[in-house]
Amino acid sequence: MAAKKEEEKFPFEIGPMYEGERIREKDMFVELAGPKSFGFELVQVVSANEVEDGKATVMGPDIKDMKEGGRYPYAMVYKVAGKDLEKDLEAVIERRQHELQGYIQGYMHLNQRYDIWIRISKDAVKKGLTSLAQISKATMKLFKSELPFIEKMEAIYITDEAEVRKRKEDAMKVYTARDERARGLHDEDVDTFYGCTLCQSFAPTNVCIVTPDRVSLCGAMTWFDTRASAKVDPEGPNFAIPKGTCIDAVGGEYSGINERAVQLSGGAFSRVKLHSFFEYPHTSCGCFEVIGFYIPELNGLGFVDRGYTEITPNGLPFSTMAAQTGGGKQTYGFLGIGIGYFRSPKFLQADGGFKKVVWLPKKLKERIKDGIPQDLYDKIATEENATDLASLKKFLEEKSHPVVATWKKEEKAEELPVEVEAEASSAAQSLMSMPVGAMGAAGGGGIRIILKNAKVKIDKVIVKKS
Repeated sequence: MAAKKEEEKFPFEIGPMYEGERIREKDMFVELAGPKSFGFELVQVVSANEVEDGKATVMGPDIKDMKEGGRYPYAMVYKVAGKDLEKDLEAVIERRQHELQGYIQGYMHLNQRYDIWIRISKDAVKKGLTSLAQISKATMKLFKSELPFIEKMEAIYITDEAEVRKRKEDAMKVYTARDERARGLHDEDVDTFYGCTLCQSFAPTNVCIVTPDRVSLCGAMTWFDTRASAKVDPEGPNFAIPKGTCIDAVGGEYSGINERAVQLSGGAFSRVKLHSFFEYPHTSCGCFEVIGFYIPELNGLGFVDRGYTEITPNGLPFSTMAAQTGGGKQTYGFLGIGIGYFRSPKFLQADGGFKKVVWLPKKLKERIKDGIPQDLYDKIATEENATDLASLKKFLEEKSHPVVATWKKEEKAEELPVEVEAEASSAAQSLMSMPVGAMGAAGGGGIRIILKNAKVKIDKVIVKKS
């Protein structure tokens, strides 16, 4: 009875039926962190005497003090204790917040770590949501219910700009230390990979495969993290995937992954190559930290992170490409990845790795500098060197980027003009509707389509002699 009475104090409903709830800008009361502000979430395992169980602290403006339609910095810091808790579980608990806070009606939680994006609805505020302490207490209740190895938990929610900025610097050091621990282990060193279906409420067919050489798409879970999660919470979203037979060592294709892919995607796809952009690529959920995009005009790859809001050389911003990339699909031409994957020795090795990369935002390039081969670093353009295809092509030629050599080979290849008539299937029509920046400009007398590394199913194509 006591637990039921406490739950009734919350001015919102709580349950899995609200997971995946989206709050559009017109319906939001306030936005916390997100692409137009900043923030983070952090879990710290400490001793029991360092935690005041159930305590909720708010530092900075609370919901009742915020201006409707406003945006504020936001940090959520949790101290947890329990006899079975280990440091390895910090990232596991942290990542589960995306699922559990999604249970709160009128509260939208997206992404992870330093990329969190929160919105609170106007309806929730009208119903009595006036303090972040209400959210933090509901969240702690959910955590202790779902993860019984958490015996004590305390929350500190921060909206004070200076304090969020200060604590974020320390949080980044924690994230880096976690990621570095996993770098000494490789795919061939283990016989088990791990899967994550945490994002299936947003992307029903997505199955994130985490290996020593491929961090999760959200960047929050390494192989060590998912292993720890599967061990302490066997009924949770992380689970073991036996590697099985290696089908393609370079592409990163294993029979065990393919078998689970069929099961967990509901048959939506049956093959996955962990380290390929073009052939059976990994699915992309929506929480990915970075989007890779193919530039057919230059036969190269560009990458853009959430923090870069300008237009990329292909004419599209991150937000537009995210809609094309996410949803749990194998999207040829776009790929979501975690930032840690750039530092993997197997980074897109089936396609040439960094020899295929032609453009990165400056801040992202600096951040992953230690993962880029030294001889290629100055040959990869940023927004300071190129903002469109023409300037990017000029830069790559001046720097003698490896992709330039592939242009010369393609110029010698015979080009076959293809005229697509009205009888073409919907797949062909879909191809024709792609933006020019994604496919190449059409010429004057008819349409010439040159398909490179593409998989297109067309029912009928009529080829006529010019």
